Amino acid sequence: MRSCFVTFIFACVFSLLAVTSQPASAAPPLSKENLKMLLEKFPNADSNKDGELTVPEAIAYYQKMLADRKKKPGKKSGPKPTHTNVSYGPDKRNVLDLWLVDSKKPTPLVIYIHGGGFVGGSKNGTSPEIIQQAHKRGISVAAINYRFVFKFPFPAPQHDGARAIQFLRHHAEKYNVDPNLFAAFGGSAGAGISMWLGYHDDLANPKSEDLIERASSRVCAVGSLGGQSTYDPAVIEQWVGGRAHEHPSIYYCYNVKTLEELADPKLQPLYDEVSAIKHLTKDDPPTYMFYNEENKPMRAGARPGEGIHHPIFGIKLQEALNKLNIESEFHNESNAQKILLPTMLDFFENQFAKQK
Repeated sequence: MRSCFVTFIFACVFSLLAVTSQPASAAPPLSKENLKMLLEKFPNADSNKDGELTVPEAIAYYQKMLADRKKKPGKKSGPKPTHTNVSYGPDKRNVLDLWLVDSKKPTPLVIYIHGGGFVGGSKNGTSPEIIQQAHKRGISVAAINYRFVFKFPFPAPQHDGARAIQFLRHHAEKYNVDPNLFAAFGGSAGAGISMWLGYHDDLANPKSEDLIERASSRVCAVGSLGGQSTYDPAVIEQWVGGRAHEHPSIYYCYNVKTLEELADPKLQPLYDEVSAIKHLTKDDPPTYMFYNEENKPMRAGARPGEGIHHPIFGIKLQEALNKLNIESEFHNESNAQKILLPTMLDFFENQFAKQK
C-alpha cells in the first residue's frame, strides 16, 4: 500500500489535471500550499528552475511521469486475464477483468476495487501476487474500473461497484464462479466502496426489466486496506484531526467549490448514504482491515488530506462491528508485504468455508 503522503501527492496531481478539462466554476481552489508541496516532492517539475511550480508545469511533469513509466523496461507482468475489459454497465469506465481458476466446480470469487481518491487509478494495478496466491487456493479474481467523481459525484462509484457485483453474479454460471462466495476488497477509495457493498442494503430489484439488476449486490466478506469507514467531513475531522477532511478529491465527491459548502446540512443525507459505517446491521459480512500508518495524533502542520488512511477508521469500524457481533480482523502493521496477503486470503477462505 502507498503511504498516505504519496497517495495525497497523486490526488493533488489528478485535481490539477482536472482543471484543464473542467469549467473554471467546477475546479476546486488550487492553493500555493499544494503547489509548494508538489515542488518539494518533485523538484524537477519546475521546468524553468525559477523556484516556483505552476499548474502547467505540474501537469506537464505528471504527463512525463506517465510516459516514462510506460517505457520502463523489466516490469514483471502478472498472469494474463482470462477475460479483459468486459463491459458491466453503460459507461466506458464500467469494465472489468477476470482471472478465472480452471476448475470443474464453481470457484469463489474475490473482486478487487482500485483506489485513487475517486479521481484516478485503474484495474490494471491489480497485484499479480494476489492473483497468483488466490489461484493457488482455488479462488478466481476480478478487478473493476468505476466512474470518477470529476463527472459523476457520489454515489456513482459506489453504485458502479454494486452493478459490477450484480453483473458477475448474473453471469456466475458463464464464468464458473459460485454466486454465494463473493468477497470484495480494495485500498483507500476501493476499500470504501467494498465496505459500502458489504453493509448497504441489497440493491437487487426483482421486478427490473434489466436482468442484471435483479441479482444481489451483496458479498459474504469484505477487505479494507487503509479504508475510510466514513466520508462525512465533520466526522473525519473529529476522528482524525488535522486536515484529513480537506483531501483534494472532496470538492469533486460532493460537487462543491469551497470547504465552507461542506457544512450545508442539505449534504448530510449524502454523507450518511456513502459512509459504510452508517449502513451496518447485524446481518452484514465479516470484515478484514489493514492499516500501515501509525495510530497517533496528526502532527502539527499536517497537509490537506494527510491522515486519510489513519487506522482510526478501522478502530471505529471494529467497535461498531463488535457491538453487532460481526466477525472482524484488524491489523495495524508497517510491513504490508509480509502480513497482508496471507492473512487477508486466510480470512476470505474461512468465510467461504462457512458459507458452504
